[in-house]
Amino acid sequence: MKKMRAGIIGIGFIGVAHIEALRRLGYVDVVAIATTSHAQEKADGLYVPKGYEDYKEMIDNEELDCVHICTPNSMHYEMAMYAMKKGVHIICEKPMTVTLQQAKELRDYAKEKGLIGAVNFTLRMYPQVVQMREMVKSGEVGNIFSVHGVYLQDWLFFDTDWSWRLEPELSGDTRAMSDIGSHWIDMVETIIGQKTTEVFADFETFHKTRKKPLKEVATYSGMALRPEDYEETEINTEDYCSLLFHFDGGAKAAVTISQVYAGRKNQQIISISGSKCSLHWDSEDSNELWIGRRDSFNQKAAKDPSILADEAKKVIGYPGGHVEGYPDTFKQNFHKVYTAIREGQNVQGDFATFEDGYREMLINEKVFESAKTRQWVCVQE
Repeated sequence: MKKMRAGIIGIGFIGVAHIEALRRLGYVDVVAIATTSHAQEKADGLYVPKGYEDYKEMIDNEELDCVHICTPNSMHYEMAMYAMKKGVHIICEKPMTVTLQQAKELRDYAKEKGLIGAVNFTLRMYPQVVQMREMVKSGEVGNIFSVHGVYLQDWLFFDTDWSWRLEPELSGDTRAMSDIGSHWIDMVETIIGQKTTEVFADFETFHKTRKKPLKEVATYSGMALRPEDYEETEINTEDYCSLLFHFDGGAKAAVTISQVYAGRKNQQIISISGSKCSLHWDSEDSNELWIGRRDSFNQKAAKDPSILADEAKKVIGYPGGHVEGYPDTFKQNFHKVYTAIREGQNVQGDFATFEDGYREMLINEKVFESAKTRQWVCVQE
């Protein structure tokens, strides 16, 4: 079988995660990276054959099957459109773009040209998340009453913490919502099979100003700087948001999202209340799913391919008792995307497409509107 060829644009934390996951597949070669400085040196460090300082040169020269876009959000539209106009499939980091119009144009172009456009909502690939989806789909959970949960991080806890995500011109109008809240909403809509119809949002920026480094600091690096290495900068995106949702199937939901919650590095919790049982999943114990019942014993379902639903088995790489986590969701997501590229369509239909990316941009826009107006907002175009 001929190996497929991938190119990566952007090699920060997430770009390197893409490279590692692709190598684990075995049938995809990462043949090139594109980054704006010291490209070949960085490529050599990652054992990638070629480094380009212009992503267009990489796309033009490398005969790629797929381009992975792992750059700040403001660059996604231009890069994805350029690649698709060259007939190349796309895996794009979330959020898909910085405006709804850009997302619509990418979605429509991919559909018109028959290209695979995927958005990297990997968290829906956790086995226990898929197990929840299958239990809801089978009717085992009953009618969904409510969903609640959190997505908590602390990497922006101090006012000296900095990232390009704090700059609206690079990240867009929302930060915590679009960066991590979008993951939670994507998982919940996927699990319960219902679409958001209304949102009510409360935003807060606890650090009204931050100390922006005068030298480059990589995300999650923990690099220490001196006082003279900073400049005071006003912050216009949210550190925190609480959201209420209504869904088209009658379910209600509430979630708290924070990037300034000390001690939680990357915790997602999804709790689902149904008419037959409840489900609770915590990413910090991601290989177990708690099942709550009124009239019998509660249960814990372990990540074990011998006992879980068939669709959950498909995103498990190791036997029961062998822990799988965040990096494995990338591997499983990419496997589904590259299978679709090879077969010419999204056969299994369970990875996030540009249609899903557009939907998340629509929800982001309505959440932002709600936070500004302090009112319920309908999720419709």
